[in-house]
Amino acid sequence: MKNNQSRRNKGFTLIELLVVVLILGILTAIALPSYLSSVNASRQGAANTNARALATAVQGKAITAGSYDTTLADYATDLGGAVPLNPCTGTTTGYTITSTATTATVAAQAGTNCTSGWVPQVFSLTL
Repeated sequence: MKNNQSRRNKGFTLIELLVVVLILGILTAIALPSYLSSVNASRQGAANTNARALATAVQGKAITAGSYDTTLADYATDLGGAVPLNPCTGTTTGYTITSTATTATVAAQAGTNCTSGWVPQVFSLTL
């Protein structure tokens, strides 16, 4: 009789396992949307930060040249050898530079990796 009782007390019951699975499911349902939101916010922040660095390079080159250059590849050396990756588009060409004679704007492009409602920060430059 004693041998039979010790065998029953060694494992988990089905109810205990179901409760653990239920708790893990609830925690996942709460944590996953928060995690995805955090990843999305960090992508948007990185895209804006990279656009700011590009705007600094554009302004620096415009001061020495006297006009704005809208060719993105021309700023690779000023940015450490390569244009930074835009995490929202997944490419290094995910930035827009527009200019007139004395003004320019630099912005990251909103891609498929960021939410559709995100509006990138626009950096305005003036000579």
